[in-house]
Amino acid sequence: MPARPPYAEGMSSDLRSRTTTLRSRITATIQAGVTEPPTPRSPRLRRGRLDLVFAADVLTAIICAAVTWGMLATENAQHHNPRNPGLLFLLGVLTSAPLVLRTKYPLTAWSVSFLALLWASLVVETYTTSGVENLPAAAIVYVLCLYAVAVRCKPWVVTVAALATVLAAITVGQQLTATAVVVAALPVAVGVIVRVRRGNREELEVAERRHEGERALLEERQRIARELHDVVAHHMSVIAIQAEAGPYKIANPPSELVESFAEIRTSALSGLNELRRVLGVLRSDQPDTMPQPGLEDLPGLLDSARAGGVTVTTDVTGAPRPLPDGVDLSAYRIVQEALSNAMRHAPGSKVLLKLFYGEAALVIEIRNDGVNGAQADPADPEEGRWAGLGGGGHGIIGMRERAAMLGGHLQAGPVSDDEFLVTAALPLGDRGEEDEETA
Repeated sequence: MPARPPYAEGMSSDLRSRTTTLRSRITATIQAGVTEPPTPRSPRLRRGRLDLVFAADVLTAIICAAVTWGMLATENAQHHNPRNPGLLFLLGVLTSAPLVLRTKYPLTAWSVSFLALLWASLVVETYTTSGVENLPAAAIVYVLCLYAVAVRCKPWVVTVAALATVLAAITVGQQLTATAVVVAALPVAVGVIVRVRRGNREELEVAERRHEGERALLEERQRIARELHDVVAHHMSVIAIQAEAGPYKIANPPSELVESFAEIRTSALSGLNELRRVLGVLRSDQPDTMPQPGLEDLPGLLDSARAGGVTVTTDVTGAPRPLPDGVDLSAYRIVQEALSNAMRHAPGSKVLLKLFYGEAALVIEIRNDGVNGAQADPADPEEGRWAGLGGGGHGIIGMRERAAMLGGHLQAGPVSDDEFLVTAALPLGDRGEEDEETA
């Protein structure tokens, strides 16, 4: 047998590829015709797993098949049995069975019903079965299938189905045109009305669920705001008042003591103002538009830390430049938390703050001594809880979360018997956002 030339194999492969592509497009078009999933049945229309609407469709299909077969058999007998009774039975089944498919496959159900009615009008004598008035059961099935298409399919599919109904009636017989228009228009109109009402109801339900979620979120934020106001704000106000009255409790207080109490009062009032701003944000459904602190506010933060008893020195390398708002705020908060930990757990210590402005990231390093041999707590290393540093480690967790939110990382822990080191790398530009999107 002679071998096929190479160009013939190429043409055959190209033909198969085009056929596969065409088949895929036709399949995708048919599948895209049904855009709405079946509407969940009301509990009143279900009995356990039994769908009462589907059960009614099955029962109606059986009755319509029996009625259609009976009417065809009667007409056939009156005309001296020109048609095979088996063929008439098959027509009764085919014109009624699509009703069973309309819930899950409305487009398929309508297509089968349309072809079955068209076949019935072509196979059986015109005067016997061409008019839908002579096949009322089959017409009922067709109307229900067309209604399902109008409810569930795209508008262009509904339009094609209605036009096909009218054109088929004109092709079969002119006397069917008016009846076909009614048969096509009535289920389509009812289906469109039902579809619009369902869409409006679903949109309303989605809006109600969204409002319920927003209301629950606002209520939770208000509850948190009340707790912060009643507990934290109260204690901070007491601290400010006691710090203001402290120097007057003794005669001729030293100037250092007066300055210390003044710093305590200033810090308490500053924290109280910040807390009030946060409470305002929690109680409002509007975004916070107040300016946020950044690295340009570091001098005031360092002065406050020095007043708290620690010695702070800074070392800045690289070219300082404006930073993205998120990086600027997070860098400030990380330095603030690290200095607070140094003042709380290592009073009187020396703190070295290093800032490196790199091309891709801002690197922050805060090193302090005087932690008295702090060691990692092996029972809970993930929480960032360090023996000798006290507390539950929420500050370190918060710093890590801020760094991770920007796509960076943070490490905190003792590096020697007498030093504690916090190192953070915060990506600059859009790199952090890209990392978040790809995560």
